[in-house]
Amino acid sequence: MKTIAIIQARMASSRLPGKILKDIHGKPMLQYELERLRKIPSLDEIVVATTRSAADDAVADFCGRFGALAYRGSEHDVLSRYYEAARLYGADVVVRFTADCPLVDPCLSERVIRHYLDEAGSFDYCSVDVKETTRPYPRGMDTEVFSMKALAEAHAEGVSQAEREHVTYFIYNRPARYRIWFATADRDLSNYRLTVDAPEDFELVGEIINYFARAKPAKPNFALKDIIALLDGNPKLANLNKSVRQKELKKS
Repeated sequence: MKTIAIIQARMASSRLPGKILKDIHGKPMLQYELERLRKIPSLDEIVVATTRSAADDAVADFCGRFGALAYRGSEHDVLSRYYEAARLYGADVVVRFTADCPLVDPCLSERVIRHYLDEAGSFDYCSVDVKETTRPYPRGMDTEVFSMKALAEAHAEGVSQAEREHVTYFIYNRPARYRIWFATADRDLSNYRLTVDAPEDFELVGEIINYFARAKPAKPNFALKDIIALLDGNPKLANLNKSVRQKELKKS
């Protein structure tokens, strides 16, 4: 069983263009996420799935310099880009990440991956919850694990804009067909926002990274619990991106 993480990444962004390679404390934002994913024991490989657009030459160049695997596919048919990358690198199990989550917690991601692998075929899809009504974790911790078989079926059968643009939409919206499990949390943390979509998000993430970089001693491997402790103790910091509203999913 080959378990491959695939990060969808592109420079285009309506609210913060070029965000994935913007500098934070001396490193591109995407590098932080890659470094964190490399700490997940159950991953065999990590692939950055970017596009064939000229704007994403910079992403491919970064992957080359950083020593990260890359695949370039369709800009707008993200599902096909994902499927082609997974097939090219021989995935049996696919773990989906997005490049706007530089603070993803390796321990939480490992927990979800291990649940999928250890249950030996009991599930088709395991996730840090992506459903808007029940999400217990902050945005930015997203981890989705699913079979190559389910991905191939989604690619072959998905026809709507939402199904082509959002890789797992086809799967998690069919609970009668796919066996699904969502990770639970001891505390509802959904009021925190740790993804990067808007300038306010980027400011908050930069402040968090800089805080742990300046700590004595420095703590580069900070976890979600450390972030929450910091934000709980610093309401002004926590409020930096409170006004940001997540873009609505287009379901047509």
